[in-house]
Amino acid sequence: MAGSALLPARAADPVFATPAVLPSGWIVTVKGNLKVGPSYPGSDDLSFFGYPSLSFRRAGTPERFSAPDDGLSFSFLEDSAVRVGVVGRFQGGRYLEDNRELFGLKKIDWAVEPGLFLEYWPVEFLRARAEIRRGFNGHEGFVADLGLDVVQRFGAVTLSAGPRLSLGDDTFTRTYFGVTPLEAALNGQVAAYKPSGGITSVGATAAASYDWSEQWSTTAYVTYERLVGDAADSPIVERFGSENQVGLGLSVSYSFGVGR
Repeated sequence: MAGSALLPARAADPVFATPAVLPSGWIVTVKGNLKVGPSYPGSDDLSFFGYPSLSFRRAGTPERFSAPDDGLSFSFLEDSAVRVGVVGRFQGGRYLEDNRELFGLKKIDWAVEPGLFLEYWPVEFLRARAEIRRGFNGHEGFVADLGLDVVQRFGAVTLSAGPRLSLGDDTFTRTYFGVTPLEAALNGQVAAYKPSGGITSVGATAAASYDWSEQWSTTAYVTYERLVGDAADSPIVERFGSENQVGLGLSVSYSFGVGR
């Protein structure tokens, strides 16, 4: 789904081993992220988002590949091909100031989405990843994201690209894409609509990273999602938004060693 990622962390890639940055107990990576994307799910207006992220790994272990749209991950089971753990994402809200045409539609607060993830590398250059999460605060539904990435490294450059598929249950889709009879009456431009859960979007993500040194790296990426099913048929999307959801992002990371 689109939406948006919470403090992305490094995920598992058994291929790209790199030297420890410093001979210490842990390698900490601090990242600054700048993203432009839809103001809310289904919006055709773009907003800028800036946020920090933090990840860590034991000194001497390889740096792991992470797609820019991965959630914050921490593994409790990991080997050369499989990684399983907990994950979390942040989902932005929908507010009247995002679009004055939303008058009468309920405000949707931001949400946090904790859950579980599974990664599998069938071959060294191909990663499959699945996340299932449950929302709190802004929505109370279950969502899932499935992705496949082809990953290739050329010296200091790492390129990745692959398809995405997002799903949401009835609670999720009705929160972001539904319209109650009262909301329809207050707004006056949309009809009442009660969507069902299922596939909400299909798309792709592509990224390019450059390692300036063992400490510094930069990543640029683009994401595309096409709303489908009941999400695409929502009068909110048809009247005020767009089925096409595009995002661009840039991140700069710095790694350093801590502990002994």
